[in-house]
Amino acid sequence: MSTLHNTSQKRRLRVRSRISERNNGKRAKISVSRSNKNIFVQLIDVSGNVIHSLSSVVLDKKELDGVSGVGIAKLVGSKFGKICVDNGVGEVVFDRGSYKYTGRVKAVADSCREAGLKF
Repeated sequence: MSTLHNTSQKRRLRVRSRISERNNGKRAKISVSRSNKNIFVQLIDVSGNVIHSLSSVVLDKKELDGVSGVGIAKLVGSKFGKICVDNGVGEVVFDRGSYKYTGRVKAVADSCREAGLKF
């Protein structure tokens, strides 16, 4: 077993352990990852298969004109939340990975909640 070298790895493992404790394999998981320019969201079922994914890369460039990073994250979150609700997913677990719950990650979570998902 390798040792943990930085705080992001420790944070990622801590978040994942809390998710597995609270979930008990009953709800799907929303996993968020981000880069400097884009944000990516995945819906993962109980068995670990990706059901649906969405990112700011695949959105129409006309929608993104003049929108900042947090605004893009809100747009991605609201579209993804609507997709999840349309597919019959009501309750999910939010996996933020090694990212702090602020800025773009929080914007995705809040806009998914506004679209009708329960965390």
